[in-house]
Amino acid sequence: MADETLDAKGLNCPLPILKAKKALSPMENGKTLEILATDPGSVKDFEAFCRTTGNKMVEHDESGGIYRFVIERVA
Repeated sequence: MADETLDAKGLNCPLPILKAKKALSPMENGKTLEILATDPGSVKDFEAFCRTTGNKMVEHDESGGIYRFVIERVA
């Protein structure tokens, strides 16, 4: 279970990334953020986001057109 959840469903790139970045910013290291998105491009976007920011993608999956990501704040 994530520490916080961000509902980014219905938003297109780059809004899910921007909202996730804003939500992660005040979180302490080790805390997790669950993001729910409907943009198929968000898969590559969040992978790149984690690579460039140093945050850790704990898990991601897709069900019924909803993409779910859990990111641990590391950096």
